[in-house]
Amino acid sequence: MRSSQSAEADWFASVAARFATRLTLRGGVFLIAGIVFFANGVLVNSRDVLFVASLLIMAPLVAAGFVSLRPARVEVLRGFRPPIVPAGGESVVSLQVRNLAVTPLGGAWWGDTPSAGIDAPPAAVLPLIGRTGTPGDTVSLQYSVVPRERGVYALGPLRVSRQDPFGFAHSERFAGAPHDLIVTPRVTPLPGSGLAQASNDGAIRELVRQATPTSDELIAREYRPGDALRRVNWPATARHGEIMVRQEEQRSNPEARIVLDTTLAGAAGLGAGHVPPHLVAAFELEIELAASVGVHLLDAGYRLEAIELGASQLVPGDQSSVGGLHGDVPATFRTPGGDRALLEALASVVPVPWPSRSARLAAARRVPMRAALRGAQASVPTFAMLVSVSEPDVDDLVALARHCEPAVAFVQRTVTAAARERLQEAGWTCWELATVEDLVSAWNDLAGERGVSRD
Repeated sequence: MRSSQSAEADWFASVAARFATRLTLRGGVFLIAGIVFFANGVLVNSRDVLFVASLLIMAPLVAAGFVSLRPARVEVLRGFRPPIVPAGGESVVSLQVRNLAVTPLGGAWWGDTPSAGIDAPPAAVLPLIGRTGTPGDTVSLQYSVVPRERGVYALGPLRVSRQDPFGFAHSERFAGAPHDLIVTPRVTPLPGSGLAQASNDGAIRELVRQATPTSDELIAREYRPGDALRRVNWPATARHGEIMVRQEEQRSNPEARIVLDTTLAGAAGLGAGHVPPHLVAAFELEIELAASVGVHLLDAGYRLEAIELGASQLVPGDQSSVGGLHGDVPATFRTPGGDRALLEALASVVPVPWPSRSARLAAARRVPMRAALRGAQASVPTFAMLVSVSEPDVDDLVALARHCEPAVAFVQRTVTAAARERLQEAGWTCWELATVEDLVSAWNDLAGERGVSRD
């Protein structure tokens, strides 16, 4: 019964919002002045004053009835060009407004109703629209938006307002359903190709191949001028009777992994909806780091796994609740189209604190991390983006280190020194980043350290 009453209340509120008629400032002044004159006319018993007061009162009321009985009935089709835009980019919103009334629609104003974070243009005059069924019953409108922050923003419905000829009252009607504009995080191009770095003999060698030579097939080919003599394969040379050199055939499906800190569990007293401002900025930096690294790896042909320390948001479905290290299937992205899918998924990721420490520990006990990673390759390049990790988070990352080569953690200043020390002891290489631009130099340094040839 209570739910039925609540539904009825929501319906009436929706109707009231869609059919709002109110007096303008001029109409309000006339109405108040009429009431004052009417009261004075009664006191002095003056018919002339009562007549003037009646006119002042009736004028705005009649105007309100006029605009209420002539509502703007329109149909709205909305589109975006492009429908997915990076933060700071521009998207053009296109509107097709069709008149559904049997009379032309003129003298109206229009304006869009975006969600917070999007600036829509001020109200503007709606061009004259012919009556329904005529060639001029549809007009095209458009405006541009430049969202500054990533996210999923709803634009709509369209607000159409009308005034009476004297400006005493105006009505508002809302038409069309809201549509979502996806704003992806910014992507900073990284140098090199994937995890590649030129070695001393001029060959491009991947870090993953250096770390796991068993994952690539070693083959021998004939010697060519310019080949390094240290790459001569002497057993093959003896068999073939000519100089043969070793060549590594790159596997066709290299893999990489990124880890996202989505719980911010290291912040004391952090609760749902209570993220400190400095951690909000740090979290946005983490998402941009993940987007830049992820797109770089996908462009290089890697199959990318994205794991969250908290409840899964990158994997659709109501059953994803404990994160990729404790039972949820990690989000997987691959080319072609993986970069776009990754950016779309990262657009809506928000900090999701665990309800309590006990709930997190219970999830960890229910599905140990080693079970969640069963079947994973022994050594996968892994890049963790950390903002504020708790002791259980560090425990998970320490256990994950044995499945990573290299294991790189991009940490921010909000990560404690104790957490960094434990990660480094477990084999993680920690790089402190304050801006996305720091990622470029860190990536160069990382590739330089790992780009030494192994023969």
